[in-house]
Amino acid sequence: MELATFGAGCFWCTEAVYQQLKGVASVVSGYSGGTVENPTYEQVSIGRTGHAEVSQIEYDPEQITYDELLEVFFTIHDPTTLNRQGNDVGTQYRSVILYHDEEQKKAAGAAVARVNVSRVWKNPIVTEIKPFKRFYPAEDYHQNYYRRNPNQAYCRLVIQPKMDKFEHVFKLKLSDEDIGDIVRGSKH
Repeated sequence: MELATFGAGCFWCTEAVYQQLKGVASVVSGYSGGTVENPTYEQVSIGRTGHAEVSQIEYDPEQITYDELLEVFFTIHDPTTLNRQGNDVGTQYRSVILYHDEEQKKAAGAAVARVNVSRVWKNPIVTEIKPFKRFYPAEDYHQNYYRRNPNQAYCRLVIQPKMDKFEHVFKLKLSDEDIGDIVRGSKH
């Protein structure tokens, strides 16, 4: 198993998407990239810790590659807006890839170059690529947030449209459980 750590705005959105991928064993919402040890949500949310809301993804590289995880990353959020995703504004919502080794660093740089050349986004990518240092899991109530609160207003208005786009684009990479839910109509 290997780890990937991405910040793509609100960690509830990122977690919800990556949990559905075949080959992903776990996704933990948390904080990384800052200077304050053991930060709380309240500290991170005011934007003075240097941490971003991130998802730490444990995955099996024999089932899903780091490049595939990056492809999802650049699809599920707008990597061209500095310190902002929708109504979420501040450095804690920045687009960031925290690489765990030199291979991930090279892959992240290559992915940014590919996305910029492809012009998928009309503006240039502003995603930070930084070395991973430390990860602090978020409080329990943040974990599995979308799965536990699918009818909450934020989930319906913000996360659900991202999930719909993700499921449409990446339906062949969904875990068998999620594919079955979609086929049975119990998803959404």
